[in-house]
This record gives sequence, structure tokens and C-alpha cells, in this order.
Amino acid sequence: MSTTRLLEDVPATVIPAGTPATLAAGEAVHIVQTLGGNVTVRTDHGLFRIARQHAEAIAGLDLEKLDRESAPVGGGAGEFSEQAVWDALKGCFDPEIPVNIVDLGLVYDLDIDDSATGGKRVDVKMTLTAPGCGMGPVIAEDARQRVAALPGVAEARVHIVWDPQWTPQMISEAGRKQLGID
Repeated sequence: MSTTRLLEDVPATVIPAGTPATLAAGEAVHIVQTLGGNVTVRTDHGLFRIARQHAEAIAGLDLEKLDRESAPVGGGAGEFSEQAVWDALKGCFDPEIPVNIVDLGLVYDLDIDDSATGGKRVDVKMTLTAPGCGMGPVIAEDARQRVAALPGVAEARVHIVWDPQWTPQMISEAGRKQLGID
């Protein structure tokens, strides 16, 4: 994409370790991807994920475009449905791979029940492309927040599971097309 500078110190997450970091004001960053509303940047020190709420620190970044790209696939408004949950999950991306977690084959199971307090309880079982990926909690929390924000959801939980182990064969046809693999 493009190279720019940071306007202020910004909290970030080291990719793939998943550890918190602070990128300094004035630091040069190369924008790698802006999918799902978050920004992946490369610096001289490696790859970092900058969350949407801190993206204004990136000089020249089109925040309106970032917000449009992060909108739920199905629009996010209206009544609760299973499709709305799948659409919300399709707005979540691995910060290193430009394919959403559903088409990447990371979401294994979706369970929807009535909550004891009213509304719906949604449990998602997902995996990661590699067991040692430190970004797992970050990706899972992004998915949880997207589901929890849906109308009618009283509780959302995302569980990372390792069985079955993920393989590239789990990528959907749409995801394969995006990655240019057959």
C-alpha cells in the first residue's frame, strides 16, 4: 500500500507475538492492510496491528474509507439472525492474511441459544492457522466484539479450539480466489 508516518505515539500489537507495544510519533510505517477496520503496518521493527480507535495517528489514512471497509458484510442493522452473526464474523481478519476468518476456514462452530437474561447467547468455536500464534486472543476478541454488537445479543463468547487442526484445505472457494490459489 503506502508509506507514511505516525502523528503521535500509538498503542499497537506485535504480529505474530500478540504482545502490546507502542509505536513512536514520527515513526515511518508502511500500511500492509486495512481490512476489518484495523490497520496492519510494517516498520523497521516488524509487523504491528493498530486498532481502529487509534488509526487517526496514521498520517494520511482515509478514516472514512477504513470505517466503510469495517462495516458488517450484511449491514449490521435489523433483527438478530444466524446470518447476521456470520456476516459479523466475516468482518474479522487475521492481520497477516487478507481473507476474513470465515472464508479462511477458522470458524468451526456457531451455537445460538436464548440467554437467561433475555436476548441471545452466541458461542463461536474457532481456530488459528498456527497453534503458536500470539494473535489468537486479539482475533478472538475482535470476533467477540463484532458478535456482541449485533442487535439482540446478550452474550457472546469465542473459544479457540485446536481440533481439528487447521489446514489450507479449509479455506473456502471465495478465500482461495482472494489468495490466488486453486
